[in-house]
Amino acid sequence: MPEVTLAEWNQFIENHPNAHLLQMGEWGELKSAFGWKPVRIVSENIGAQILFRKLPLGFTIGYMPKPVSSEQLSVSSEQFWKEVDSVCKKNRAIFLKIEPDFWDKNPLPLGEGRVRVSSHNIQPPRTVVISIAEDEESILAKMKPKCRYNTRLAEKKGITVRAWDDIKSFHEMMTITGGRDKFGVHSLEYYQRAFGLFHPKGICELLVAEYEGKPLASLMVFANGKRAWYVYGASNDQERNRMPTYLLQWEAIRWAKSRGCEEYDLWGVPDENEETLEAQFESRHDGLWGVYRFKRGFGGEVKRAAQALDRVYNPLLYWAYTKYIGNRE
Repeated sequence: MPEVTLAEWNQFIENHPNAHLLQMGEWGELKSAFGWKPVRIVSENIGAQILFRKLPLGFTIGYMPKPVSSEQLSVSSEQFWKEVDSVCKKNRAIFLKIEPDFWDKNPLPLGEGRVRVSSHNIQPPRTVVISIAEDEESILAKMKPKCRYNTRLAEKKGITVRAWDDIKSFHEMMTITGGRDKFGVHSLEYYQRAFGLFHPKGICELLVAEYEGKPLASLMVFANGKRAWYVYGASNDQERNRMPTYLLQWEAIRWAKSRGCEEYDLWGVPDENEETLEAQFESRHDGLWGVYRFKRGFGGEVKRAAQALDRVYNPLLYWAYTKYIGNRE
């Protein structure tokens, strides 16, 4: 049976230790509490956790983020795509959005007519990835001098970092940061459920940077296999001259390294080439530009994920939906 239970999916993931965070069973369970329905398929040693979001009149949108064994996704995977199509039609999906788990390449040949390159990604396609396979001194040496200086300055100015479990205070800090930097913030219940699902399994840690016992900045970092992801981060407006966010990020990198990770994904920068990013980051502060200024300092490589693809089942409603999305942007 290609459609598998959560327990069977978790067993499949254990045999694919470098699966992306967004394909982990816990992620599907997290999203299921907030309006998504997870369905898991295994066929031809390819696996996909698909999330379905309800629309009016019983229709849905399907979302396949970073499927396992993405490199095998092609028209040659005929049986796998038959199963995917069957599940999508069963759930009355207008279309299925696919975000492959590899860096920028030409679109995959997933069948002429039905699949098209999407103009809209769910996850930020461009990011900064730090190699953390080397020793700590080598990682520090690759940072921008100012970033390395700020990291060490934070320690000299009395900043300490420790594991934390105060999700309510973390959410309050996220709300402050979202208001300051103009980005959306999840509910308290969302962060509580994420922490409750991932932390007991050692996949996630919540870290806080403090000065004299006073929380100043916090982040939630996730890891699986050789990869780690900085997904949520926040800071308040106190003691910013002590550079708490720099030491906090460094300790998150050290945590990921202690778990055997070799890559640390800073999760999202403006979708521009590196030349444009470097030319404009000092003058731009809108959107993700503010975080690029911070993230570039850690010495990683700017990378772009493969462009999302849409596998269309209802062309008329798909056209209407994409027009609606286009008008909102």
